Amino acid sequence: MGELNLPIGSNVYIDTPILIYTLENHPDFYPLLKPLWAKFGNSEISIFTSELIITEALVSPLRSGDVRSIANYEQLIFYAGINLIPIDRNILLAATDLRAKYRIKTPDAIHAATSRSLGCNRFITNDKGFRNIAGLPVLILSEI
Repeated sequence: MGELNLPIGSNVYIDTPILIYTLENHPDFYPLLKPLWAKFGNSEISIFTSELIITEALVSPLRSGDVRSIANYEQLIFYAGINLIPIDRNILLAATDLRAKYRIKTPDAIHAATSRSLGCNRFITNDKGFRNIAGLPVLILSEI
């Protein structure tokens, strides 16, 4: 198993599974993510994501009625200092272009467009489909 390459000063974009793997303590992927959260906690890197993560990440805990998980997700999303980026018209136009060009789903296009608009130098995901998007510095967890 390798290690995430996250130089100090990196602007890191996280896709929704990264948050889920963290909060669910995923046995395969959480160990890989520990350096991400340690560097974030030490203010060595900045973490960004789209506000879309709210809708994607909270579905399962809300369906199951797991109040503790809901609180944990909300704590990390809203209060830990992750930069939540609004979905504005420019993001939607860029996402539309990505959908047309790369034939990806709307949520993936929004995440990719948001990361590209910010100029993030790392995009952490576990979805290999992001690898095809030009200008997106993708790190696939399962390949580390």
